[in-house]
Amino acid sequence: MGDRINKWLSNAGACSRREADRLVEAGSVTINGVTAELGSKVEEGDIVEIKGRRVNPVRKRVIIAFNKPAGVVCTTDRIREKDNIIDYINYPERIYPIGRLDKDSEGLILLTNDGSIVNGILKARYYHEKEYVVTLTRPYDEEFIEKMAAGVDLGDTVTRKCKVTPVSKVTFRIVLTQGINRQIRRMCEALGYRVKYLKRIRIMHIELGTLPVGQWRDLTHSEIRKLEKIFF
Repeated sequence: MGDRINKWLSNAGACSRREADRLVEAGSVTINGVTAELGSKVEEGDIVEIKGRRVNPVRKRVIIAFNKPAGVVCTTDRIREKDNIIDYINYPERIYPIGRLDKDSEGLILLTNDGSIVNGILKARYYHEKEYVVTLTRPYDEEFIEKMAAGVDLGDTVTRKCKVTPVSKVTFRIVLTQGINRQIRRMCEALGYRVKYLKRIRIMHIELGTLPVGQWRDLTHSEIRKLEKIFF
């Protein structure tokens, strides 16, 4: 049956589905030399071009788990950001991060060449869990834990209820189901605390485990099968 042109371009890593639709509407995409339309299908062996430049299909799905060090920026902009994640990993083919983990934080982030996986994980309505270990600059009290779990007013939004588990006087675990920029740091600051250390240890069913800082691994067959059950 083939894939719709926007999905095919996204899976190929050429652009997002939304950007693909814009390019198609502008007449910039061709399939076998014929200008594509919204909803056009791409079959195996078809030649797809954007503004005359051929787009190669993804031959093998790549999904890796990376233990990001603090100081590395989750961007594909290799020109304006010298500490970008792409150059740091130096993977042999084009991949890009799924979501973000702020520069000052470390821990688990996934990277892939499969746009459909990216879209699925980032869609907030799916409530995918992400778990973090957080250390504050000073001890917290029980009220802090209760307020974090109940939802915090950040000014422009109130965070979803979440699970917060004390670890020590200054450290706790938190499980989020949304992806507000610098969410945990902002939540803590709104309650009068500052984050000293933040590490993501889990995304959905994928755990960081003992993966060393600065190293990456391929997802296991079991981890990929679970993703496929969710998104395919």
